This record gives sequence, C-alpha cells and structure tokens, in this order.
Amino acid sequence: QVQLVESGGGLGQAGGSLRLSCAASGSILSIGDMGWYRQAPGKQRDLVATITSDGTPHYTDAVKGRFTISRDNAKNTVILQMNSLKPEDTAVYYCNADLTAYRDIDDIFHFDRSQCWGQGTQVTVSS
Repeated sequence: QVQLVESGGGLGQAGGSLRLSCAASGSILSIGDMGWYRQAPGKQRDLVATITSDGTPHYTDAVKGRFTISRDNAKNTVILQMNSLKPEDTAVYYCNADLTAYRDIDDIFHFDRSQCWGQGTQVTVSS
C-alpha cells in the first residue's frame, strides 16, 4: 500500500513564507513526476508546480519567482517552498506523484502505475 503524506502549511501572512513537504511511502518501485496542486473554495484543483525525476521544475505563471519546488529521490519527498505569499495563495494544497508500486503475490511481482494524491493541507494567507 502506497500513500503520500503532506506536512507544513497553516497560516501565513502576506509577504511571508511557508513550506510544504510530502513524503511517499509503501511498496514503491519508482516515482516519475511529482507535484503540487491547489484548490481554493468553489474552484477547481489547479496545478501549482511539478518536478521531473531528474529535477526539472515547472511552475504555473501565478507562482513563478515566488515558489520553489524540489525533491529528494532518496527519501521519496517533494518540497514546496512558498515565499512572498499573497492572500490569493489561500487554498488546500495537494501533493501528487506519478508512482509505480509493486506487490508480491505468491512470489510473483506485480507492478501498478498510478497517479497518487495526498490528503491535502490547508494554506491560509492573511493580508
């Protein structure tokens, strides 16, 4: 069983910083792209940033120059450092991973690739 567990977030002030962390655990064979998405009340879930397995980042325009995504492949973690926060950054932030898990059934390995999501963590930015 594989899971993504997020930590960090909470309440921040405009112009301040917050840091989100997400760790993948379980029977993991490999992880491709990892990323962060966010969903504000009454809105759809949108991409914030992604990072490839070799460390190439991609950001949505709204966070470029303010947020930094990084990952530690040895620890199966992805970090989102959020600086220069704005009230419009308020949302529930979700970790995502393109992940291949394995199962050992009667000494035969089975591999399952899927998009995994964390449970979400609230980020609230006050003005």
